[in-house]
Amino acid sequence: MDPAGDMLPRRVFRALLPLPPGAPYIGGVNEEQPFDIAVIGGGVNGCGIARDAAGRGARVLLLERGDLAQGTSSASTKLIHGGLRYLEHREFALVREALSERERLWGIAPHIIHPMRFVLPWRPGLRPRWLLRLGLFLYDHIGGRRALPATQGIDLRRHVAGMPLQPGFGRGWVYSDGWVDDARLVVLNARDAADHGAQIETRCAVTALERAADRWTINTDDGRSFQARIIVNATGPSTLDLLDRAHRPSDRHMRLVRGSHIVVPRLFNHDFAYFFQLPDGRIFFAIPYERDFTLIGTTDRDHQGGLTDVTASAEEIAYLCDGANLYFAQRIAPADVVWSYAGVRPLLEDGSDRPEAATRGYRLEWDEGEGAPLLSIFGGKITTYHHLSAEAVAMLRRYLPKMSEADWTGMSGLPGGDFPRDGLPALIDRLRADYPFLSQSDADRLGRAYGTHAWRWLGRAGSAADLGEDFGHGLSEAEVAYLIDREWARSAQDVLWRRTKLGLRLDAAQVRRLEEHMQERI
Repeated sequence: MDPAGDMLPRRVFRALLPLPPGAPYIGGVNEEQPFDIAVIGGGVNGCGIARDAAGRGARVLLLERGDLAQGTSSASTKLIHGGLRYLEHREFALVREALSERERLWGIAPHIIHPMRFVLPWRPGLRPRWLLRLGLFLYDHIGGRRALPATQGIDLRRHVAGMPLQPGFGRGWVYSDGWVDDARLVVLNARDAADHGAQIETRCAVTALERAADRWTINTDDGRSFQARIIVNATGPSTLDLLDRAHRPSDRHMRLVRGSHIVVPRLFNHDFAYFFQLPDGRIFFAIPYERDFTLIGTTDRDHQGGLTDVTASAEEIAYLCDGANLYFAQRIAPADVVWSYAGVRPLLEDGSDRPEAATRGYRLEWDEGEGAPLLSIFGGKITTYHHLSAEAVAMLRRYLPKMSEADWTGMSGLPGGDFPRDGLPALIDRLRADYPFLSQSDADRLGRAYGTHAWRWLGRAGSAADLGEDFGHGLSEAEVAYLIDREWARSAQDVLWRRTKLGLRLDAAQVRRLEEHMQERI
């Protein structure tokens, strides 16, 4: 393969080529010229809006107080899906919108998004079979499915997906949805925004907002000040807090719902995922994860307390283990959990009596008041981020009429995704052919993370030694350099849990060495 594009700047790796003149550089800021749009919040909606607006010609600033995708956007169930369970809450419009996005997102990011088949066993005493079949029929037909396979009935006594289950399961169905590396989806939207001229500032918390007739002044915790004609409030669970900081309190109510997940050693040896029902009416997923693990989630609990360091409670971990034990023959306990994580979903308050019934829809609201406008994002889900972004940017054109009208982001591949949506296996094979020193598992990981951009930092390497120090499990100095220089990574946590999931594999000594190296380099 002849990968196009730039290579990383290089001091220690003789295998890599220099960055060409004129390539985008993270940094070098002109803070005196006002921005057209300042997006506050580096989650999937904020980065999606920044990408779309920058590609239409707007001068865009994105401010994130931590790392990109550090909050809710990296704590999802990792699915691009319509939300089969939302049908019973009559969220037909939301499901249709989300289903219509599945294949579009797969097309622009085939390295980090791929189809997955889900097994739904029928369990006597819960939802009747006719209701499940009706829901799956609607799921197949209301969203414009084209490339994804249709639902099929299966006999779990004979199907491979029935083998890990407890005896007694017979009737079931297999339907289609998509898997996504959620944190990389955010980072790649930010990368493409920067490649279109946006300025991305991470670890840059907003401390004050001052409104004038034609612009906002934004002060940050590092002593800098920025100006922008419009602010987009994409801070997720902190949306109302930012409005208060802007002295524009809202009468809108939000419901903060915590979703927790656990990761355990692999419970099955096939590529199907599971959609399970629980006796309390809730559902949860069990999904193949990082080759050697199973991801189980999620819970829905109203969240009280702070929004930093949100964690899964012992009760939630036990609840997920108990749910899995209703289905799988291999029992698990909290002691088997190798990693757990939790995120707070900012849902629109719709009066639902249970958190799982609260709408996953979104609303965009202007505060035009007296002076420069502010657009706030309420709600949303990762699957609909592109649609939300396009709608938000269309609203911003009211004040920025020189922006292009073209909705370009649904047709243009995200960085590294410029290959056919069914071309990932061939891309991984080419990686191994061009770099024979890569193991199959390493080539698979790199292809799924970077797509065609893997060649940008592998460059002319002829051996693993050409990539510099190995921090463990194939994480090389060259890869870390790329993540620092091109993907805003600033700590070992950024690399191990958001840019990759190698935090599941590196030991404490390897993590310390990686952190030391990054601090020396930064």
